[in-house]
Amino acid sequence: MADPERRVRFLAADDTVQVGRLEGGRVLGLEGSVLGSAIPNGRVWRLEEVRLLAPVSPSKVVGIGSNYRAHAREMGKPLPTVPKIFLMASSAVIGPGEPIPLPAGGLRIDHEGELGVVIGKRASRVSAERAHEVIAGMTCVNDVTCRDHQRADGTFSRGKSRDGFCPIGPCVALGLDPSDLRVICRVNGETRQDGRSNDLIFDVPALVAFVTDVMTLMPGDIISTGTPPGVGPLSPGDRVEVEVQGVGILENPVIARG
Repeated sequence: MADPERRVRFLAADDTVQVGRLEGGRVLGLEGSVLGSAIPNGRVWRLEEVRLLAPVSPSKVVGIGSNYRAHAREMGKPLPTVPKIFLMASSAVIGPGEPIPLPAGGLRIDHEGELGVVIGKRASRVSAERAHEVIAGMTCVNDVTCRDHQRADGTFSRGKSRDGFCPIGPCVALGLDPSDLRVICRVNGETRQDGRSNDLIFDVPALVAFVTDVMTLMPGDIISTGTPPGVGPLSPGDRVEVEVQGVGILENPVIARG
């Protein structure tokens, strides 16, 4: 698989928000956008000189429930016959390195490492065959979930939309084929989840077609495609990583909310 172009947004030392391309331990500056055309501007930063931001600012994040065959088996549930979609608040989005704040009260808060599909242009009623025309690239998503609220409500919004509960990044990998990518989640270096996107019940083109038949997706919106088996709890002091093959590693510390 050829290496995709990995576009980022970052805060430079002069506190300006810049766009760049990740290459090894460097960020090459670009004039343009993360999702559209961009040309090199000649500036280069070492990665440790900048602070990566969430690569996009979505108007909405569309989650997909129970979309890995192995995860459905793990939960003892039948395979869904249509994608189970839900919305996560855009205010839940944070970038690489930003803390995931856990609320007080002994609530069960789980990680869910996922492949995120980043939409590149306005998309309404797009067929599966033409889905590639509206996809900009792929990113990592941690669909952090409060299980207590999910069980109490019978719906997903409260349990998944708290501030800081949707880390994304570290980049948008342009042109990356999503059909067979490894998705890993680690907590404190221990692998908790390890799956491949070829285990999706509804693949990426099918999800784009289904979601855009329901709602219009805008540039920067994300479809978070579901999580492989092995979800588990987070605690203050943890460091959680989501790695998607071809994208990179999204790492966030976990803290107690003040």
